[in-house]
Formats: sequence, structure tokens, C-alpha cells
Amino acid sequence: MGFSVPDFRRKWSCRGYMSAGAAMVTAALGLSLVLAERAEARKYTSPLDIFGIAAPRPRPAVHSARIPLPRPRPEEAPKASGEAPPEPDGKPLADKPGADKPAEAAAPPEKPVSACRLALTEEIAIAPSIPDIRGPGACGGEDLVRLEAIVLPDKRKVTVKPAAILRCTMASAIADWLRKDMAPLATSLGSTIGELDNFDSFECRGRNRVAGALLSEHGKANALDVRGIKMANGQSISLTDRTISREVREQVLHSVCSRFSTVLGPGSDWYHEDHVHLDLAQRRNDYRICQWNVWDPLPQIAPLLPAERPEEAPPREVAAKSEIKPETKPEKGAEDEATEKPAANVGKSQPHKPATKKRR
Repeated sequence: MGFSVPDFRRKWSCRGYMSAGAAMVTAALGLSLVLAERAEARKYTSPLDIFGIAAPRPRPAVHSARIPLPRPRPEEAPKASGEAPPEPDGKPLADKPGADKPAEAAAPPEKPVSACRLALTEEIAIAPSIPDIRGPGACGGEDLVRLEAIVLPDKRKVTVKPAAILRCTMASAIADWLRKDMAPLATSLGSTIGELDNFDSFECRGRNRVAGALLSEHGKANALDVRGIKMANGQSISLTDRTISREVREQVLHSVCSRFSTVLGPGSDWYHEDHVHLDLAQRRNDYRICQWNVWDPLPQIAPLLPAERPEEAPPREVAAKSEIKPETKPEKGAEDEATEKPAANVGKSQPHKPATKKRR
């Protein structure tokens, strides 16, 4: 196939395209000059911002109107209610909320004081309030106190060692028990109460410290374990000691069972053999539990042999000879008693009775 320049010009004429391209170049140069003049007028260096987005547009000057200010307040004028004190040297106060300092959150309202807290004054017990305990789990409580001492009616103080963490209602019940029941008992014994032995009070745990058991009243600060009471003359009343008079321990038993909803002592289970558990657990129909066996005192000397048979005791009954099996031999004592019987009864035959065994 032959190729020649005239044929190419005849087939592919581009005069029209070249003239249109020259017109577009001319228009672009003119537009760039216009943009350059506007950029100079706007004091913007780049002429490529065609739509004028980044370049600020000149605005006409705004003349602010002069508003007259009010006259200053005279010094002899009374101060308005709620007026803030003057700022020294025109500087804002440090604690005054400004535009850059948000106003502080309002303080939470104070918790109202309970009736128990109002009644448990320093004339009854030294029991300062402590914050509420929340958790872990369901442990804790509200209206708690630290029972440090109990004031008796004669103004003497009974120290609680160690101090017990209790609810106010439980602390008030302990104070009433000592003031009204135990103080007269100590007086009848010739002394006064000096100290209360606190074995355990608040402790987040299950019943009897058994894993997986229900929450104990100790975990609710609603229980107290008491070992004993120390007197001012040095004597101690251990509530589970058998050497203490049974009458004294029974008086303590009746007093605690009438004041507390739960009393657990010796005989209730193996966990309360050396102390007495007291609490104010709430149950349906005001159900109460009082399980405390007051054991008899132990004998001073344990008997080694059985006591001798008294002479005035009636003679023992002896089985007839016909009932004795040939393979068994009668005891020596039985033979002696048989020989001691009158001769009239020897020759008489006894009726045969089948042996029976009772079921239990």
C-alpha cells in the first residue's frame, strides 16, 4: 500500500481542530490573567483557586454603633441580694465558674439520720457511725456503727474487745442486754461488768464458714459471737464453761433468747461449742431460734468402779435351774443367791416363760 503526504492531508484534514485548540489556549490564558488580578486584589498568592473557596472575600467595613453604658452604682446604695463580692484588680476569682471552667456538680443530698442513730447516744454506748459497706456480693449493710463501749446506768463503761462492726439496731440490742440484764446479774455476784469478749462481728462469709453456704448474718453486720464477760474483780463468766454455776448460765440463756431472734450455743451444732451466736435475723411470722444446751457441771473425780450394792436393796431375781442351758454355766454370784433362798422355794417348779426381745 502506498503512502503520500497529499493523500494524508486529503483524508485527515486537522485545520478545524487546530483552530479550535488555539482558541481554547487563548481563553485559558485570559482566564489566568483575570484570576491573577483577583488574587492580587485579595492578597492571595495562588492563582489556581478557581472557585475562590480558600481565599477570604473582602468585606466592607462595619461601623459599630455607640451604645451608652449605665452609670456606675453609687457606694451608698444598698447591695442587692445574691450580689457577688467585688473582684480584686479586675481579675475573676479562682473559684468562680467562667466560660472556660464548667460549674461544679452539686453536692449529693445528705442522708437522713435514722431513729436508731438518734436514740443510740453517748449516754448509752460509744458507737461512732461508719460509712455504709457495699459488697463484695450481697455482703454489707447500711446505718453501721463501730461499737467500742457500752455505758452502764452508773456511768461505768464496758469495753467491747475488739470493737464490733454492727448495724445500729444490733448494737442497740447488745447495749440494752448488757445494761438491763447482765449488769444486775453481775451485781448479784458481787461485782460489775468490765469487758465484753467479742469473738466475731462483721465478716463477709457463708454460714459456719462453709463454702457455698447461705450468707451468714455476720456478712450483713447483724450478728455477734460472744465468748464471755469479764468482771471488774477479775472474775470471768464464760457462757459455755461447765464450771460456771448452772443457775448463772440459765439466767443468761433466758435473757438472750428473749431479746434476739437467733441464739446458737453448745448442743446446736459443732460450730458453737465454745461461744454463743446472737443475731436479729428477720423471719416469717417472727420465728425465733433458741438452741443452747446448758450442760451439767462435770464431776470433780470420774468414778472408776460402780458403786457397791446397798444392804437394804431387795435381792436380785434369779432364773430357775431348769431354764439354764447345759452349755452355759451360772455365775458365781447367782449360785450364792440361789443357796441363800429359803428351802421351801427350792423344790418348787417355776413356770416356763419364753424369752422375748424388744424392738427399738
